[in-house]
Amino acid sequence: MSGDGFSRRQFVTAGGAALVSGLAGCSGGGDGGGGDGGGGGATTDTMSSDGTVTLGVLEDQSGNFALVGSPKHKASLLAIEEINNDGGIMGNQIEYYDPDPQSDNQRYQELTRRMIQQREVDALWAGYSSATREAIRPIIDQNDQLYFYTTQYEGGVCDKNVFAVGPTARQQLGAVLPYLVEEYGPRIYTIAADYNFGQLSADWVKVLADENDAEVVDEEFIPLSNSQFGSTINNIQEADPDFVMSMLVGANHTSFYEQKASAGLEVPIGTSTAMAQGYEHLRLDPPAMANIYAGVNYMEEIPTERNTSDGGFVDRYYEMWPDAPYLNEEAENNYFSIYMYKKAVEQAGTFEQDEVKEALESGITYEAPEAPEGESIALDGATHHVDHHMWVMRADDQHNVEALDDRVIEEQFLSNTVGCDLTQEDEETQYTPQDYFEEAG
Repeated sequence: MSGDGFSRRQFVTAGGAALVSGLAGCSGGGDGGGGDGGGGGATTDTMSSDGTVTLGVLEDQSGNFALVGSPKHKASLLAIEEINNDGGIMGNQIEYYDPDPQSDNQRYQELTRRMIQQREVDALWAGYSSATREAIRPIIDQNDQLYFYTTQYEGGVCDKNVFAVGPTARQQLGAVLPYLVEEYGPRIYTIAADYNFGQLSADWVKVLADENDAEVVDEEFIPLSNSQFGSTINNIQEADPDFVMSMLVGANHTSFYEQKASAGLEVPIGTSTAMAQGYEHLRLDPPAMANIYAGVNYMEEIPTERNTSDGGFVDRYYEMWPDAPYLNEEAENNYFSIYMYKKAVEQAGTFEQDEVKEALESGITYEAPEAPEGESIALDGATHHVDHHMWVMRADDQHNVEALDDRVIEEQFLSNTVGCDLTQEDEETQYTPQDYFEEAG
């Protein structure tokens, strides 16, 4: 079961539904001479040059982040297909452009300019990593482009053009860290990727530890190129924490979980990155992910009716993409944010981006698959973030996943601490916990 190439169909038997129809009639994703590349294009056979809305979908289909980016791309196309089959947006069919950024930030910059200046996209979905977001955000802001960033991330972006709809570190870690303190004790060892996301997430661990009468006994920052964790495992064993908080990312860091199992390290591990993004509980052999607790807004195992029922979100995704390996957290964020965009356009009565932003800022809600029946998730207009229904998901020694806790966690840092209110003042800033919390220093 190790390796990345298996089909998720080995684990889940889906209903015998045919592929969703529209993509079979797509035109090519290239632009003749423009070189957009990719496999998308204008959806449905009835598409014409008139009466369309144009979306850009820049998600990694190859390269270092393809494992997490490919589901984002697929779920975006599912939402577009469903909307087009249901009459489009205000009667307009969606045309999309989806060239592959290939996990390369320079290419992201080039494609972002092309989507804005040549394709004149009405809205843009782009990027997995925070480094990618920050590479293209100046271009977004120079052009006042409506942009959806859908990855769970470190938080703090207060930007008039950016709708960061994935959960923040404070939401994800705020779901799982208090749970682990209550279950196992207050002593925490942090391991995190050595770049912006990992460093700021580690700061949030310290803030949350302080708020929950816990302490970080030590922390390590691991270069993205590192795949050997013998010294880190020894350090954890010597520190003897009650639990570990892990914000490791990327293919190289995945080996930590295999190596800790081989070393007999059985300390509980909380995470905001493992399982929900790179589906390590399916890719790795048990017991690599045993006793891993993930704070997430979404995994395909989330036990809600909208998610797992016959004909629910999971079924629809695999009907369209039967060979896809997993439906990850970011993919669901892409999916529901495209529907939020549709609601905002219909509320505004126009595709004009400034007016659509105002509609989004009015407080769009959506009955997302992550939310239990009768509950919607809400876009906070002042901060451009989402008040998510968060879950604590645990893998056992056979990598079966169960939900242990769930509750709505509102966006708190920008709203309560920073005072970001984009309905009143335009900003293009990223705030950090060190700006406001002494314990984060």
